[in-house]
Amino acid sequence: MTSEHYLVLGAARPRAVWFAEVGRWASSAALPVEFVRCVSADEVRARLAAGRSWSAAVIDEGCVGLDRDLLDEARRAGCAPIIVTGGSSRRQWTDVGAAAVLAEPFDRDTILALLREHASPVERGASDISTTAIGDQGPSGGGGGLVTVVGAGGTGTSTVAMAIAQAAGADPANGGRVALMDASLDACLALLHDNGDVVPGLQELVELHRTARPDPEQVRASLWAQQDRGYDLLPGLRRHRDWTALRPRALEATLTSLRRAYATVVADADADLEGEADTGSLDVEDRNGCARLLTTTADVVVVTGGDGVVGVHRLVRTLAALVGHGVDPERLLPVVNRAPRSPHRRSETARAIAALLGELAPGTATVSPLMVPHRRDLDPTLLDGSPLPRAFCAPFGAAVEAVLDRVGERTSTGHQREPVPVRPGSLGTGGTP
Repeated sequence: MTSEHYLVLGAARPRAVWFAEVGRWASSAALPVEFVRCVSADEVRARLAAGRSWSAAVIDEGCVGLDRDLLDEARRAGCAPIIVTGGSSRRQWTDVGAAAVLAEPFDRDTILALLREHASPVERGASDISTTAIGDQGPSGGGGGLVTVVGAGGTGTSTVAMAIAQAAGADPANGGRVALMDASLDACLALLHDNGDVVPGLQELVELHRTARPDPEQVRASLWAQQDRGYDLLPGLRRHRDWTALRPRALEATLTSLRRAYATVVADADADLEGEADTGSLDVEDRNGCARLLTTTADVVVVTGGDGVVGVHRLVRTLAALVGHGVDPERLLPVVNRAPRSPHRRSETARAIAALLGELAPGTATVSPLMVPHRRDLDPTLLDGSPLPRAFCAPFGAAVEAVLDRVGERTSTGHQREPVPVRPGSLGTGGTP
């Protein structure tokens, strides 16, 4: 008698034939499987998070809620996701995280062979959390550079992002492959470019990555060419509340695709970085997902601020928050907009930033701030939707290149998660479903 035993989750569209067949094989012991039927993808997620070890999750491709995030959650729980298709499916499920694809109709031997190849047997009554790795589905390295621009409202963050992108577009080393991404919850880059339309934008590109892995040509087709500026624009969210459509794994995959399709990606993001550890709320972490991802994976993070007491205070607070979030201080580039023209006042501002940052984050030091004087010609230029003056853009490009020359580009574009130790007994005991 074999000791082989698999604990399998199942979810399917209504009246799926295979679903009933697998249940019958499991009940009659024709398959060494304990088959737990789920009524939806949300139930699959809940059971994966409950702490019990699962061998595999067999899910119909017609099941509502099946996407890259669900497959990633299954893999991180040590559960091999297997997708059942009608045989003529055009979706490449293995590209978005599936361990295997099972085409209908199939027999008992076929599903058993897939379980033996991709899933791990579990002991009867096991309730521990499996630590078996089911492949590496994180975004791989080798992509283009990423420059993320953040700052408090009213400090010229979007204008600085446009200037950096325009400077990168003028650099022959990038070969004309530069993208400007609007990742702010209150997006405005489409307005500043007089784009006329915001579809497709960030939301559509992320949605495309939920169930597919588009090639670079498809990614570039989702952006708007700005021929006179030398880069392509990815418009942002149409409404602030649309952040709920940005699923975390799909967002990571989108950023990876952008960096593979372009030599340089410049992102205009928010400065809100709070996560569950800071607030106790997963919703807050999801809302800030764009900013958290773009700052931790960036080659350079440009932080904008203004002159004066309030401007310096906000700039320093943002720098300290970035350091606390895990951003390497050497990759931070402070920018003081509307800086005074007096060398003495500029020196005082730089000293104040260094001193205050040293108090908030002891031992932290960044490069000297880039001082940008006020220009009266910027507002008419933005109003006309014209390219920014080259003399305005050049210092930003040079400052970013100087940071990259000193610290180099990152070797991976993936958002790396450090393993978290778990104290035995702290997760409770999983019961029988």
